[in-house]
Amino acid sequence: SSPVTHLCSSTPATPGTWGNKYAEISRGLLSDRDIKIAVLGTSGVGKTAMVVRFLTKRFIGDYEPNTGNLYSRLVHLEGAPLSVQIQDTPCVQMSGDGARIPDMVARSIQWADCFLLVYSITDYCSYEAIQCLHQHIRQAHPECKAPVAVVANKGDLLHARRVPAHEGLRLASELGAVFLELSTSETYEDVSDVFAHLCKAACKQQAQCILGEKRRGSVIPRPKSPNMQDLKRRFKQALSSKAKPAL
Repeated sequence: SSPVTHLCSSTPATPGTWGNKYAEISRGLLSDRDIKIAVLGTSGVGKTAMVVRFLTKRFIGDYEPNTGNLYSRLVHLEGAPLSVQIQDTPCVQMSGDGARIPDMVARSIQWADCFLLVYSITDYCSYEAIQCLHQHIRQAHPECKAPVAVVANKGDLLHARRVPAHEGLRLASELGAVFLELSTSETYEDVSDVFAHLCKAACKQQAQCILGEKRRGSVIPRPKSPNMQDLKRRFKQALSSKAKPAL
């Protein structure tokens, strides 16, 4: 049977073109900017396979241990060209007191605009790492609601499932992230959808920030309102001086 698939959030995107005013802004103000995506998760969840699947449409099952490759590509989202950088980070390890975050992963979290958190439905430990990773993201970006997607990978291995789909959906909802359960080996479209969602969300957020900065920079301070009591006092003084007889 096919894997359960969800792509949802507490505030789902409006169906149809993502363009409207934000696409127009992105084609202009964001044309010289990169969307930076960090892919995070524990060992063996399929992070590299997902990145390569998105960039090449091909599935490759076996990879050397990931040392943290950075991919740069020009992609098209609904006709709009967009420069994307994807950081495939080294694996995070879980211990009794939480996730151990390598220095390169910590730097990637500081660097990225948006995040793809990946776990395997066959590995409950990889699922438990998601909340720890999300905490690090919010600590690194306390003033910015960076877009996050939670992906449950290896949806074709239902016979070995250890993480129910409803647990992944519940966790993503608590974190304010979108959720997608998929099989990287079986479908390119689902992988493409989740990367496209992050790119659109990051574009929209950057456009909002740029518009906000422009609005703040274009505000002209209003002159102070005149003090009516002071004006009346000056008017009375002028009248009294005119009324005095000349010596």
